[in-house]
Amino acid sequence: MDEGALAERLMSYDTSRPDQLRAAASFVVGWLERDGDLSVATTEHNGLPVLTAEVGPPEGPCVLFHGHLDVVPAFAGQFLPRREGDRLIGRGAYDMKGALACMLCAVKDVADQSRVRVRLVVVPDEESEDVEDRSTDALIAGGLTGDFAITGEPTDLHIGVQAKGVLAVRVEVSGTAAHGSTPWLGDNAILKAHDTFRRIETLPFSRESSDLFDRPSINLARIEGGDAFNKVPDRCWIDVDIRFLPGQDPGEILSQIRALGDVEVLRVFTRDPAIVSRRNPYVLALRDGVGRSLEGEALSVGRDGASDAGAFLAVGIPAVEFGPTGAGHHGPEEWVSLSSLATYRRALGDFVRALPAWLERPGDLRAVGQ
Repeated sequence: MDEGALAERLMSYDTSRPDQLRAAASFVVGWLERDGDLSVATTEHNGLPVLTAEVGPPEGPCVLFHGHLDVVPAFAGQFLPRREGDRLIGRGAYDMKGALACMLCAVKDVADQSRVRVRLVVVPDEESEDVEDRSTDALIAGGLTGDFAITGEPTDLHIGVQAKGVLAVRVEVSGTAAHGSTPWLGDNAILKAHDTFRRIETLPFSRESSDLFDRPSINLARIEGGDAFNKVPDRCWIDVDIRFLPGQDPGEILSQIRALGDVEVLRVFTRDPAIVSRRNPYVLALRDGVGRSLEGEALSVGRDGASDAGAFLAVGIPAVEFGPTGAGHHGPEEWVSLSSLATYRRALGDFVRALPAWLERPGDLRAVGQ
């Protein structure tokens, strides 16, 4: 089965649902083990399957291929993948069953080399809203390690060496209740909450930039208020999803929000930005591997979204996001380029095979071209 056909098969499972996640994981195990040359270890995290497999020698450099099986919810028709020219369309095509299919193939492609250990990790909960209890963190806490990690998030064949940090804030806004027929006698907390969000969008932190990012990202994710149809709401809370830049201080951002006045911060979650040196020898080896299959230069880019790469970085394992070309992830017309899947698969294999030579280079030669 080639990478495109394998991606289609994975996309046919509605892995926003636990039962379909388990079915897809069983298929992956069977696919990997069908030739008898690979063994898959299956564990569970919060009742969902977590898969790991390894190829290559027990000693030497160790590279992690990290992917996720889960997707965000979609309409039933989006789990019927279709092809239109070079595009494979459907839920999960770009984020990230296309990349995962290539990683599964690439693990088999490099199984016969004897210098690099490759660990495949397939998790079921990267898209979960429970960002404080994920299987990748549990695996690392349980001893999963490596020298470098690639997570197959969408990057259009660029190497994501930076990603924004996450600051999730729940803010409560108070108003004054009144009868719904006389709203001028009250102070509508829902309207005030919307105004608060607009003011957050214009705070000083929102106008900052860096070498890889034009600005932070600020999204009004949820709003909830009011407890009766015929009453001016006197309380409302909003969830604001802020993706801040490397170098920005989330504590300072919170201080700016609190300084707006008439707001109360109820809940905060933070995740540090992801930063990997563009001179890291593993990054250079990956860039070289991608460059062998592209006409132009493989670029280092910044990623607006967060991913499980941050879990590896938190324990000192350099990690990048690197995936195929496409668009529309989490949207109604998500697609991935079939030709880019072939390029991506080759790049992973070329990276593994060329890595030992890159690691043997003197440090000053590794940085040439940076």
